[in-house]
Amino acid sequence: MQTLDWIVISLFFLALVAIVVWVARQKQNNAEDYFLGGKDATWIAIGASIFASNIGSEHLIGLAGSGASSGMAMAHWEIQGWMILILGWVFVPFYSRSMVYTMPEFLERRYNSASRTILSLISLISYVLTKVAVTVYAGGLVFQQVFGIDTLWGIDFFWIAAIGLVLITAIYTIFGGMKSVLYTSVLQTPILLLGSLIILVLGLKELGGWDKMMEICSAVEVNQYGDTMTNLIRDNRDAQYPWLGALIGSAVIGFWYWCTDQFIVQRVLSGKNEKEARRGTIFGAYLKLLPVFLFLIPGMIAFALHQSQDSFLPLMENGLPNSDAAFPTLVAKLLPAGVKGLIVCGILAALMSSLASLFNSSSALFTIDFYQRFRPKTDPKKLVRIGQVATVVIVVLGILWIPIMRSVGEVLYLYLQDVQSVLAPGIAAAFLLGICWKRCSAQGGMWALISGLVIGMCRLGAKVYYSNAGATGDSLFRQVFFDSNWLFFCGWMLLICCAIAVVVSLCTKAPEPEKIRGLVFGTSTPEQRAATRASWGAWDVIHTVIILGITAAFYIYFW
Repeated sequence: MQTLDWIVISLFFLALVAIVVWVARQKQNNAEDYFLGGKDATWIAIGASIFASNIGSEHLIGLAGSGASSGMAMAHWEIQGWMILILGWVFVPFYSRSMVYTMPEFLERRYNSASRTILSLISLISYVLTKVAVTVYAGGLVFQQVFGIDTLWGIDFFWIAAIGLVLITAIYTIFGGMKSVLYTSVLQTPILLLGSLIILVLGLKELGGWDKMMEICSAVEVNQYGDTMTNLIRDNRDAQYPWLGALIGSAVIGFWYWCTDQFIVQRVLSGKNEKEARRGTIFGAYLKLLPVFLFLIPGMIAFALHQSQDSFLPLMENGLPNSDAAFPTLVAKLLPAGVKGLIVCGILAALMSSLASLFNSSSALFTIDFYQRFRPKTDPKKLVRIGQVATVVIVVLGILWIPIMRSVGEVLYLYLQDVQSVLAPGIAAAFLLGICWKRCSAQGGMWALISGLVIGMCRLGAKVYYSNAGATGDSLFRQVFFDSNWLFFCGWMLLICCAIAVVVSLCTKAPEPEKIRGLVFGTSTPEQRAATRASWGAWDVIHTVIILGITAAFYIYFW
């Protein structure tokens, strides 16, 4: 890092501070102001926030690392970003009519209070196991690689960088709330896009172009069935990414993440109206087409450079290249002064935006779905303080999980999707049946969540135990919960949870029509349907078709 780089980073922080100060000076006296930004966000702020919140360390480190280790296989999860369109077209009307702050609160409206509690618990668990642990771990790793510092003041620089990142982000999120997340995203998104684009161009230039990358990567076979790193669709006998399992698993995870996860949906709930919220999802879907090219492809470039230039990537203790170091290594080795500072700003933007969204979402979950329910008369300003304290606890638990996370998954992005694959199916089943089937009862939706949580925890526990204990044997439990392919397991989980919900619903009392009015297909009033129809036009349809067309073209090219 040279002087010019530090100047660029300083300017970025000055702009960030200016935005946060401006936001903090505005009145935020209640939960709606703090958690949803006053519900006055435009489509630009919503789309940019969806993208910036999603693009965190799991992309800068994990997705690039996945590209360096397995090629195009994990692109399924990125290209499934078209499901943001389902959020905008299908779910936004129901969420808007329910006037809720959180997804658990919506399930209470649709089912019962127990469903709300269960989803809040699952969401907070997922934040600890995935978003907090992954973001903090990757933040420490990326800055250790970029700055080239192993220890500082006798302390591993990894932990200094990781904890520093958490503290800086927490400060501006605590003072600014949801508005600071939205408006800093507008600053951070273009920096992130520009910085990643520069990495892509300079990486291809160093390697010798796109064709050279495809040539090197297509010569590397990833299984015994002839598939290479450039194949998106792999033989169904592939141990890790069978094509049918990949399509099913990525769809289940994508539906849960884009349509029901508080982390993403909270950005849409902050919209002025249905029109702004839907157009925000369309804008976000356009932006979501980019990560494969801005993060996964650079990972493949780093692998190709390692193949053609010995020791381009740092080596792990076992002598293999450290795939998760692909992106920061490109930054450290290829970029000139000034540009490197810009890229570091982009990395900071991604990490802080992802963490800030996490902090705000976890605050909303705990404060509204737990504390306020038991103490409904609590002063609004005190609710905000309670949420901030809860966030600190979640972050500490996430940091404590990092050593276990590193033992379960060698590639960061694969670990993230693996954990999400066992948390998603039960939630997806509850929302899918809740929106589409009027007969789904409160007990049916609740047991979909419970069964998903129990099965998922058994799978995750088996992963931790068998990955670390070195236990052998051929028990039925091991075959089902550890040896089975994680993608097919995810698909079967969804079917089992749906089946349990259907059986329980048919055996219990149907919901009262008034309770679910406007929350399920076929229950909306004429006025509600007219308001939704008035919120979209021809341009919304055209842009939706364009996004779907680009998605199809991507699959055809990398088939």
